[in-house]
Parts: sequence; C-alpha cells; structure tokens
Amino acid sequence: MKFIIEDKLFDILPDLYFGLVVAKGIDNAALEDNLLADFVSAQKNAEERFAKVDLKKDPSIMPYREAFRTLGINPNKFRCSIEAMIKRIAKGGRIPTINTMVDLVNTISINNVLAMGCHDIDAFDSDIWVRYAKQGDVFVPFGSEEEESPDEGEVVYASGNRIKTRRWIWRQSELGKAVEGTKNFFMPIDGFKSKNGQTVEKAANELAKIIGDTFGVEAKVAFLDKENPSVEI
Repeated sequence: MKFIIEDKLFDILPDLYFGLVVAKGIDNAALEDNLLADFVSAQKNAEERFAKVDLKKDPSIMPYREAFRTLGINPNKFRCSIEAMIKRIAKGGRIPTINTMVDLVNTISINNVLAMGCHDIDAFDSDIWVRYAKQGDVFVPFGSEEEESPDEGEVVYASGNRIKTRRWIWRQSELGKAVEGTKNFFMPIDGFKSKNGQTVEKAANELAKIIGDTFGVEAKVAFLDKENPSVEI
C-alpha cells in the first residue's frame, strides 16, 4: 500500500508538503494520563495565545486559507481542520477527548498549528491518495450513516472510491476513523514547504517519538513533496 499525492495538485500548489507517521500494533484502549494532561494543556495554551487574534490574518493559518482559495474552496464557509479547532478553543470551547491516539494527534496539531489526521489503516483497501474527486466517489460524513458524493474535481483524501476527507482537510468521514479498537494508524500532516515545512518535520518526529516512548512501537516517518510524491506504507 502506498500514500500518493496526485501530480496535478503540485501544478496548482507547488509548495505542498506532507508529513506522514505510520504506527502499527498500538493498544489504543490504554489510558495514558500524561497524554490526556498534555491534551488539556495544549488547549489552554492555545486559548491564551489566540483569544484576541484574528485567525484570518494569523501567519500560521493564512497559508491554509490561501491554499483553499487557490483550490476554489471558500475558507470562510469551509474552514480547514486546524483553523476550526483553534477558532473553537479561542472562543473558550474545548475539543472533547475521543481516544488515546486521536487525542495525541490533536495535541500535536494544536501545539504546532498544523492540519493533521488520524485514520485506521485497516479501513483502507487500496492505496491512499490525495487527489481530485471523480464520479462514483462515496463519502459518509462524520457521525452519519448516509452516503453523499463529493463535488467532482474537489480535492479529497481517498482509498479507491471511498473518501476519507472532503475538501482536502475540511471534514473527515466515518469511513476509516480511528476508534478505541484501532491498532494500525495512518497519520498525515498537511503543510507547505516554505511556510511551515520545518514545523511539519518537527511535529512528525515528535509524534513518532511519543509513540515509541509510550507504546514501545517504532513509527515510520516520511515526507512528501513535488519531487517525492509517494511513499510505501
């Protein structure tokens, strides 16, 4: 199985840069008090940092908003995952605990202000792509059971015709979500080489180290860009 970025995306967004962490054999039902404390702390720190900030003009959020516009996605109507999380936290809201690994990924996402995902590899039956949607693709919104079709030409995360996220990093599907029983994880980090590339690398290596220290599992780390658009999972 591979993780592949469609070449045509780099024609429009040549600066795209993806980090990837793959970890297998994790006990996601284990309760790790230190990780939960870090999750709580990350949100408190983010609230203090962003409470009076105009996120639309924040340098950590702006590259995502600009990329959305380039892709024809209205960033005011469809906020990318990290902007949506930070906006909620800045207003005094909180991201609820879901399970150990999702909380861990969200912690690192919030601390580094990066769009990150956490998916169940075993729910993928073919290569994982970031590509343009096409006819026959199927998406099941998070928390729903009803199928819908993405807009043709919309950027998506996909495996076969099963869509994992719509509008690139806007909304996740029920198909492939990481749950308490998930053991094998696919965790992408979406960024831009010249804008936050070093932060993408820092976050990927940090995530891999925490996984190793906490679960005794050696995680695979990789980075993808225009020159290296695919990697074996």
